Amino acid sequence: MDVTTTPEQGMIGQSDEQQLAFSLSQERVIFTQDTDFLRLHHAGLSHAGIVYCLQTSKLIGEILQGLVLIWEVVNAEEMNNHLEYL
Repeated sequence: MDVTTTPEQGMIGQSDEQQLAFSLSQERVIFTQDTDFLRLHHAGLSHAGIVYCLQTSKLIGEILQGLVLIWEVVNAEEMNNHLEYL
């Protein structure tokens, strides 16, 4: 599993749409706590996958466990245009 962050990719300050398009071009799933990505998903924008977690609903360890579980059981093709909740 290769993890990168928004700052590492130089995407700070980019719109949510731009971040979603970038992640699609890189075939990367976005993990977010920003509800705007839920809106973009429901609007039908293409993406390589979105994992959403409500802010303050889980500890960082629980989030990491959930992300690892998704990585272990869901393949990249299944994540295309899929929204997963933690």
